[in-house]
Amino acid sequence: MYLVAVLPPEPVFSQVWALKQEVQQRTGSRNAVRLPPHITLIPPFREVPAAFEPRAVPALAAFAAAQGPFEVALDDFAWFGNRTLFVHVSQPEAIQAFQAGLSAFCASQLPEIPREKRPFTPHMTLATRDLPPALVPALRDDFAQRHFSAAFAVHSFVLFRHNGHQWAPVQEFQLGHQPII
Repeated sequence: MYLVAVLPPEPVFSQVWALKQEVQQRTGSRNAVRLPPHITLIPPFREVPAAFEPRAVPALAAFAAAQGPFEVALDDFAWFGNRTLFVHVSQPEAIQAFQAGLSAFCASQLPEIPREKRPFTPHMTLATRDLPPALVPALRDDFAQRHFSAAFAVHSFVLFRHNGHQWAPVQEFQLGHQPII
């Protein structure tokens, strides 16, 4: 399995990682700590590495080279139902435009990557799917009282592959210097 994501730089990386670990320690939820803090651009999909990577890596590198850096702002916390707690991406227009461009590129250049049917909602997951339902109300109340704010420039994105045990980076793609319009 593969996914494509943006990783935040330090100190945001460590701040969000500490939150993920705190939630895991409080609830036993382990799904979210299996990946570093990230914003998913292309959700998990299955492909055969020997066939996919030789095509995908140069194609994604070409896409990245034609894109310029952009800003991401994070602000507080939100939920998808009672299953997923996340750090909210505020002012998501730049990353939404980037993700739309990446999706369109993949549709034409890497059609084996499935098109996502759900709308793109950029976020950084703190806990997902395996949260014990009995602990959700207290967690919801706690994070409703907290505040978190950070911003960072995105200069790259990463292709991850699941090796059967964990997600590992295959390649990081540096963005060029052309501004996104």
